[in-house]
Amino acid sequence: MATDDRSYATGKRKDAVARVWVSPGAGAVLVNGMGLTQYLERPTLEGWVLAPLAVAGKAGLVNIKAKVHGGGKTGQAGALRHGIARALVGMDPDLRPILGQHHMLTRDPRVKERKHAGFRSARRAKQFSKR
Repeated sequence: MATDDRSYATGKRKDAVARVWVSPGAGAVLVNGMGLTQYLERPTLEGWVLAPLAVAGKAGLVNIKAKVHGGGKTGQAGALRHGIARALVGMDPDLRPILGQHHMLTRDPRVKERKHAGFRSARRAKQFSKR
């Protein structure tokens, strides 16, 4: 998985897919050619994306380059988080237990439920009329 000190991984969340490259460096994070703060626009999501680096103790020690598509900003942030965690394990397999304990290597399976026949939405039934 790792080639020339660079590690690649794919992260997914809802409809979002993130392709992530992690390499040793000064801590630069580029998402679709933009800085992380500029791309996500919400500090909460930024913290969520950088959580694997904090847990692994690699904050400021690796550069991250990512391409993300599909879904919304929250789903993309989740996909980035998943991809970064998997790429870190690709770089250093000793990080697997600590990242696994924090549930960062598991793909979040929750997706939007489809609308069902006879219902107004996924679970909302038609209004009941007693008379």
